[in-house]
Amino acid sequence: MALDEADREIIAAEHDASPTMFPVRSSEEIERVISASSVSTTTTSDGRSARERTVGMSRVSTSRDLDRHPTTLSRIQTQRSQHSATVGRDPKSRESRKPLPEFGAGKPYPPPLPDREGYVVEFDGPDDPLHAQNWPLKKKLLTAAMLGYTTMTSAFGSSIFSSATRAIAAQFEVSVTVGLLGVSLYVLGFATGPTLWAPLSELRGRRLPLVLAMFGFTIFNIGTASAKDLQTILICRFFAGFFGACPLAVVAAVFSDMFDNRTRGVAITIFSMAVFTGPLMSPFVGGFIVDSYLGWRWCGWLISIMGAVAFLLDLFFLEETYPPVILVGKAEELRRRTLNWGIHAKQEEIEVDFRELVTKNFSRPMRLLFGEPIIAALSIYMAFIYGLLYLFLTAYPFVFQGVHGFSTGVSGLTFFGMIVGQLISGVTVLAQQPWYQRKLAANNGVPVPEWRLPSVIAGGVSFAAGLFWFGWSGYRQDVHWIVPTLSGILSGFGLLSIFLQALNYLVDSYLMFAASAIAGNTFLRSLAGAGFPLFSSYMFEGMGIQWASTLLGCVAAALVPIPVLFYLYGHKLRERSSFAPTPPPRGFDDTTDDAGDSVGDKEFAGANSAAQASAPRRDERADNAV
Repeated sequence: MALDEADREIIAAEHDASPTMFPVRSSEEIERVISASSVSTTTTSDGRSARERTVGMSRVSTSRDLDRHPTTLSRIQTQRSQHSATVGRDPKSRESRKPLPEFGAGKPYPPPLPDREGYVVEFDGPDDPLHAQNWPLKKKLLTAAMLGYTTMTSAFGSSIFSSATRAIAAQFEVSVTVGLLGVSLYVLGFATGPTLWAPLSELRGRRLPLVLAMFGFTIFNIGTASAKDLQTILICRFFAGFFGACPLAVVAAVFSDMFDNRTRGVAITIFSMAVFTGPLMSPFVGGFIVDSYLGWRWCGWLISIMGAVAFLLDLFFLEETYPPVILVGKAEELRRRTLNWGIHAKQEEIEVDFRELVTKNFSRPMRLLFGEPIIAALSIYMAFIYGLLYLFLTAYPFVFQGVHGFSTGVSGLTFFGMIVGQLISGVTVLAQQPWYQRKLAANNGVPVPEWRLPSVIAGGVSFAAGLFWFGWSGYRQDVHWIVPTLSGILSGFGLLSIFLQALNYLVDSYLMFAASAIAGNTFLRSLAGAGFPLFSSYMFEGMGIQWASTLLGCVAAALVPIPVLFYLYGHKLRERSSFAPTPPPRGFDDTTDDAGDSVGDKEFAGANSAAQASAPRRDERADNAV
């Protein structure tokens, strides 16, 4: 599969923004987070394509980046690389064959202005307090807590409705499956929402989409709670999910803006645990609400109140963290106070182009999803796991309400087995960071994507075992209820282990096109999350709890070889890919000269100081992953 014209234009735009730099990732960078549409592309100064320079890229050591480029890889990050990857940046996308119009009023065309680079605002050194990475730690933690609550609210709302499906089905005289559409359409909103929120966060910053989204989220949840008919409920649930997708797509990028390489991994892992535990914490809350005198509508009112609190917090206390947009504000103030209309930020040069928007946010992700074996296979695996996350919302009531006779609220408490498993997985991933850093140091700072996969393999085995345990201990009343509950520890551990490290593997493998890879992955797994709950009732009723769980466990076990095969042969697949510039570093021996300096070191050591001061360390939005 070859790069198309749009891909080459984006690579050229990155070259124009920072011709002397390649966004090499430092050895301290362990975890990164993807925003759904960001992508960083780059090329060498001689114009070689990504495929042509594959070998050269493999020989660039990242272990001494901080020493080599104290400005480029320090806290200061200018907007140029991010600007070059923003939709509408490429001037070719605005080409016109129409003749220039007259200037007007009989005036001739004015003479050209001086070099505009002299009027572009920048950050004032690596310690500029305007940059979010230089905020006081207390401010960072408060912002992280506020956005963590915002994200938890969105994830919490995805599954609280599952406790109300039977009550809604009874009130509106429909089947339980139709009632489950409230959950499925919400998750479907998760699949479609990032196509708006991610590019908007690149064009207008992080704060605006978060504030707008939480306002819309609150309004549509109020509509759900006050709806007079079923169709209104379902429509409002879809748009609540659409607006609720914004924190999932943008908050991780905010963390990338605020935290440096050494702390970002911890922040993102904790953020990911919040995202995946949210759907499992709401069933017991919704269950107790439905069982009480409040009724099912208060499930909607509760989420509305939580959304309103998040909206007010974001509106009054959230400050912008996106470096290009911070510089827009700085330029506005300087223009106002100096009356020099030429002062501007790079981000203000952008004109949005619809064709480029479609290419970056739909066309390329779909080409990667269906054309790259690594992305296709891992996306199918992750879609199955994600679908089961929402299928459990139906499966657990079959066991704990149908077999053990629990109430809706008490039945929801059994999800804490999975929550504990996810917490164990998150702690395990954090504990692996020193091991990963030692591996990087031993390999001269060159990361190997396959290092991520042992955790995925272990998680896959754990997840499949948890399904068998759940099915064969949950279908009999004479087996104590704690036994199927404890199976959730294995299921939860496997779920988070697979997701965290599989996403990291995609990012490490696809580098410049990582955001598009994750966008395609997110689209497929959200479809699975929306569809799986719809057939779960029929499967568990028709096959029985034990055999339905056995079928799912067998499928999960059959998918375990996917990361095993990629661990063994993934480097060969990446060699053949036009989109995966990372070569196989197995047995990699960095070429050194007589003085002992690597070739990559010498290439970067020759960069002039002016380029170092202006070029960013990399496009953080595209190189991040959970």
